[in-house]
Amino acid sequence: MQTVSPTARPKPEPVMWTRRELDTILRVYGRFVAQGEWKDYAIDGLRTEAVFSIFRRHSEMPMFSVIKTPADANRQGQFKVVSVSGQILKRGHDLTQVMTVFDKKKFRVID
Repeated sequence: MQTVSPTARPKPEPVMWTRRELDTILRVYGRFVAQGEWKDYAIDGLRTEAVFSIFRRHSEMPMFSVIKTPADANRQGQFKVVSVSGQILKRGHDLTQVMTVFDKKKFRVID
């Protein structure tokens, strides 16, 4: 039988999206699905961040990732949108404001 020492720390819970945050992301995602631009998504809750990945097709690399990193909340902001190349398109403290990167008239998904 294995004993647990009293100083052992419990495994930290993974970072996840709140219902309100998911609503904000899915509102934008739904708009692009309706336009036929995006086809699939994935949600990952990791130890240090939560990731919402957006795919053009399910067999490809994600086109965009919306990332929540609570450790950055006091710095540049805990939310950011990253392109497939790794470029940070927008970051900030307010997810709704960060998601406006997809509202730009110049923004277009190309194949």
